[in-house]
Amino acid sequence: MDNRISLNAFQISTPGQHTSGSWRNPRSRADEFTTIEYWTNLAKTLEAGKFDSLFLADVVGLYDVYAGSADAALRTAVQVPIDDPFMVISAMAAVTSNLAFAVTAATTYEQPYTLARKFSTLDHLTNGRIGFNVVTSYLESAARNLGLSEQMGHDARYDMGDEFMEVVYKLWEASWEDDAVIVDRERGIYTDPKKVHAIEHHGKYYSVPGIHLTSPSPQRTPVIYQAGASSRGMAFAAKHGEGVFINGMRPDLATKLVTAMRDESEEQGRARNSLKIMQQMTVIVADSDAEAERLHREAISYAIDESSLALWGGLSGLDMSTFAPDQVLKYVENNSIRSTLALLTTADPDRDWTAADLVEFMRIGGTGPVIVGSPQTVADEIERWTDETGIDGINLFHTVSPETYEDFAELVVPELQKRGRVWSDYEGSTLREYLYGEGATRVQDDHPAAAYRASSTPAGTSS
Repeated sequence: MDNRISLNAFQISTPGQHTSGSWRNPRSRADEFTTIEYWTNLAKTLEAGKFDSLFLADVVGLYDVYAGSADAALRTAVQVPIDDPFMVISAMAAVTSNLAFAVTAATTYEQPYTLARKFSTLDHLTNGRIGFNVVTSYLESAARNLGLSEQMGHDARYDMGDEFMEVVYKLWEASWEDDAVIVDRERGIYTDPKKVHAIEHHGKYYSVPGIHLTSPSPQRTPVIYQAGASSRGMAFAAKHGEGVFINGMRPDLATKLVTAMRDESEEQGRARNSLKIMQQMTVIVADSDAEAERLHREAISYAIDESSLALWGGLSGLDMSTFAPDQVLKYVENNSIRSTLALLTTADPDRDWTAADLVEFMRIGGTGPVIVGSPQTVADEIERWTDETGIDGINLFHTVSPETYEDFAELVVPELQKRGRVWSDYEGSTLREYLYGEGATRVQDDHPAAAYRASSTPAGTSS
């Protein structure tokens, strides 16, 4: 289906995500995130709605920029408490057959040797339904609690990330040949040692001389997701990403991001359509436009202003407790998510954003667009965004979990199916096939991981 819109659901293993105070809604079950049933029921809902994947975001620090402490984040559940997203994937995979899962890990604080094993294991257990959302982290609190006196510089984190990815590509693609595992019971040979190779990686940040611990999984390299939107982050995303998440507040701004990302993809020696680009989107849908507007007002009624400010502080690095309500936001260079700050300060040259504007804007869906209406209205808007911007799909945020996903699956998906914009059933069996078509289980030839595909010689060294 050439014009298919990819559907991806966004979740964090926490009660509070990007809609301020959403956990306060009496219909919310987000506080059940510590239970297996919350996740398995969500997975079944998404698979019934023919979603491509559940995208599991993560942070390993606290949002403690606002007023110089984590108090506001703790009071209002701004991505804390937060559990490890890796732990629920096997349970969700066990109750589904098609839904894929993309999970976040920070290259700055993981070790490539052990993380490669985790992803290979999940790729085995899901039969190829796993993706790796690569982040370099942005919270100073994460750095302090993970052995650093301060966070590494913004671009240095990406430099380290580039080498991290080189190591995991070697482990996934070069260490084991396809037919290394023979399971010869008669001769007592499980693996042919001649077909398993040490990667001999010796670089600036990592020394990994040995072999990968895990045999080749269905995709070998999991689908690589990225969301970098600063100049350095965009280069990283265009080099490594297969799925790329963006956040344009309006279609015209999203179009600029899509064009820039595809241009950068060509600069990296890859085809423009190598990147499958997903736009962040919050949808509130009901049987009628009027009822959807009522639900929108209801969501706003539960918002907590300091929750929005705490979230913004963590994302942007700006402490809004020091700003007067009418003070205009200005772009500054720092070690947080530069694209988040640029989104409101430089991306839209026709508007100056004040602190008061920010509070109101971030109540629903964080910094992304919000679509409100009947199934027909929502489908019209999703189609408009897709056709005007050139995105390949959406990353759906919720206002009430799991209600948002249930309503979308029940009301919007059938409307999009009727229009021929989403599939009626899954095509392919692996996450990479969902992106590139049936038979495309391995990385494409223009992806950097392809350079390390298994051969009879070791992967070589890195300077």
